[in-house]
Amino acid sequence: MKKSYKVWLLILLVCVAAEVASAQSFRVQCPTSTITHPTAANNNSEPAYNGPTVFSTNAQGYVTPASNVNGALKCQQISGGDGYATMADGTQTFMFSFGPLSGLADVANGLPGTQFPNVFNTVYPYATPPQPGDPATTDGAIDSPYTQGITGLFTWNGAVGLTGDQSVLVPGGGTGAVAAATIAGGLVTDVTVTNGGSGYLSPPSVTFSPPTTPGGVAALGNTIVSATGQVTIVNITYTGSGYTSAPTVTFGPGVNACTSANPPSQCLTGHVDPRPIMDVGVMNGNIPAPLMAFDEDDEFFLTLTNVGMIMRPDLFEQHTVHFHGYPNASSFYDGVPDASVAINIGGSFTYYYMAPDAGTYFWHCHITPPEHLQMGMVGQLYVRPRQDRVPSGQSLYTYLGYQNGIGLPAGTTADPRTACNPANDILCSATMPAAVNTTPQGNDKLGNAQKYAYNDGDGSTAYDVEYPIQMHGFDPNFHFVGMTFNPEMFVDMKDKYFLLNGRSYPDTVGLTGGQKTVPVAPGPQATQSSDGSMHYSQPLPAIINIPAGGKALLRLVNLSVSEYHTLQTLGVPMKVVGFNAKLLRDQGGNNTEYYTNSITLGGGESLDAILDASDAGCGSTGCAAQLYPAGSVFYLYTPNLDHLSNDAENFGGLMTEVHICSSVSSNTFGNTCN
Repeated sequence: MKKSYKVWLLILLVCVAAEVASAQSFRVQCPTSTITHPTAANNNSEPAYNGPTVFSTNAQGYVTPASNVNGALKCQQISGGDGYATMADGTQTFMFSFGPLSGLADVANGLPGTQFPNVFNTVYPYATPPQPGDPATTDGAIDSPYTQGITGLFTWNGAVGLTGDQSVLVPGGGTGAVAAATIAGGLVTDVTVTNGGSGYLSPPSVTFSPPTTPGGVAALGNTIVSATGQVTIVNITYTGSGYTSAPTVTFGPGVNACTSANPPSQCLTGHVDPRPIMDVGVMNGNIPAPLMAFDEDDEFFLTLTNVGMIMRPDLFEQHTVHFHGYPNASSFYDGVPDASVAINIGGSFTYYYMAPDAGTYFWHCHITPPEHLQMGMVGQLYVRPRQDRVPSGQSLYTYLGYQNGIGLPAGTTADPRTACNPANDILCSATMPAAVNTTPQGNDKLGNAQKYAYNDGDGSTAYDVEYPIQMHGFDPNFHFVGMTFNPEMFVDMKDKYFLLNGRSYPDTVGLTGGQKTVPVAPGPQATQSSDGSMHYSQPLPAIINIPAGGKALLRLVNLSVSEYHTLQTLGVPMKVVGFNAKLLRDQGGNNTEYYTNSITLGGGESLDAILDASDAGCGSTGCAAQLYPAGSVFYLYTPNLDHLSNDAENFGGLMTEVHICSSVSSNTFGNTCN
C-alpha cells in the first residue's frame, strides 16, 4: 500500500500525456506587410529591379526602406505527417512525409506551392462545395487533378483551415445579441432587434430557441448588418412552427466574415479551423515534399503544422524544417532542434527566411535525419536571381552594378550584393565577369522575359524552361518496418527503388492516376490511401520538354541517405553552371562552366545544369535543327545499372525522357510539348 501512490502517479501522467496529445494549437501566418516590405499593396508581385533597396532610420530607431523596395512577400503552409506512394511496378510504400496545406492546385500541376499574400490569405469558398473535406481527393476523377465533383476542377491555392478570428469578428469576444420575435398562427412573423451588438464584418449566425409546444421546429434566419457593424434587420428564411409565444433569438459571431474571395484583412489573424487541416493533412504526404520557390529580396514565411501519424499513433514524432546549405541569418529558424525548436503533434510554427543568394537548395526534417529522410521527408527549393527582373533591353553587366554604378540608368545605384569585387570581399556570391559583356535582357523562346539560373552578368546561365529533378531512393523493407512496431535496422539500410521526383521510370514521363498503359499529360501520381480515397502523393513528373533550339535548366539535387547518384545524357550536352548553390566562376571573374554528358552527386549536394539543344550546345550555326529536330526524343538516365531497376531486373529507376518540341506552351514544370 505504501507504493500505491506510484501506480496512481503513473496513471495520472498517462492521462495528462493523452490530454496534451489530444489538444491542438494550429496557427498559420502570412503578413501582408513587414518592416522590410511596408506597403501591403506592393507585396503581391515582383517589382522590376532598379538597384538595391534604400534604407533609412525612422523616428523609432528602426531601419526601414526609404525608397526602391525590392522583392515581395511569399508564404506557404505544409503538413508534417505520413502518407503513401506508389512505385512504377505497383508497389505501395508507407512514408513519413510532408504534404501541402496551401497552393494545392499549383502543387497538383507540378508547380511550387509558394504564394503571394493575396493568394495565400484567400479563404476557401465554403459555399460550393462545402468544407470540411479533402480537396486532395479525386472522387473518382483520376485524370482531373483535385476535382471536387461539384464545381469541376479545383483551382484554390489559399491556406487550408484559414478562417476569421472570432475575437476580431465580435470586439471583446462577445458571443451575440438578444432580440424579441412575434408570432402569428404558430409561425414567427417578425423579429425586433433590441440589442444587435456591433463590430460584425458580415451577417452573424442566428439561433431561435425551440418552440414552447412539442413537435415544433426552431426557426432559422439571416441578418443584415449596417455599415457601422450593427445588426439592423433579420430576414426570416424558415419560420418554423409550433410557437405559442415569442422565442428568444441569439446572434452568434460573424462566422461567414472571411468566406468571400477577398476576405477582410482585419479578421485574418492566423486563426484556423483544425478540422479541414486534419482532413487534408492526414495521410496526404508528398514525395518529394512540396516544392518551394521564391526570388532574391523576398521575405518567405513557411508554416509547418504537425498533424501526427495516423498509421503510427504510438509515435509522438516531432518535425522541423531545415534549409540545407541555405545562408540563414538566425539559428532560431534553422530547424536543427539543438539550436532551434521542434514542432509537436497538434502544433504549428512559422519559419522566416530572407532570400539572400540565388541558387538551388533543398530542405528536410532534422529530427532523426537518417530515418526521416529515408522515409521521405525531403523536398527542394530554389531562389531565383534578381537578374530575372532586369528591364528589357538593359545590359545585364551594368544594370546590377558590376561597374560600381558606371553606365547604370539614371536614378539607380550599384548593388553591393551583386557588384562583387574579390579585392574587397573574397566571399562574393557571383564575381563580376572578367570582361565587360553588354548582353541585354531579352525574351526566351516562350516569349517571356529571359530567365537565369544566377546573377551571371553575361547571360551565360540563360534558359527557356526549368525543371526540378530530385534524385532519391528508398529501402522498402525499412519503410515496411517503419509502418509496423519493429525497430529499424539502420545498418542494413539498402536502397532498392530509385526515384526522380518521387517516381521510377516509366512514371517519370507523366503516366498518372495509376494508368500504366496510356500516356497522358504530366500530372500527379495518385495512390489509394488507407481511407479508401485517391491522394496525389507524387505530383512532380520528371519529363523534360525543350522548345526546338532552346535550353532547359535542370535543378538537380541528391536527397538519398545512402547512395551516390549519376545521371548522363546521350545526344544533348549538359552545361554545368552551378554547384551547391554557387555560380561556377573563379575569383578572377573567369567563367568555369563546362559541358559534360555525365554528373555525379553525393547525398546533400545540388547542381545546376542546362540541357543545351541550341546552336551553342552543338557548336555551329544551324546545327541544332539537324541534331535536335522537333519531335526527337533523348534520354536522361543513370549508367549505374543497379539504379535502373524497380527492385527487380527490369528497366525503371533513374531514367526519364527529353523531348524536343516545336513549342512549349508555358514555362512551368507541367508544360505541354506541342
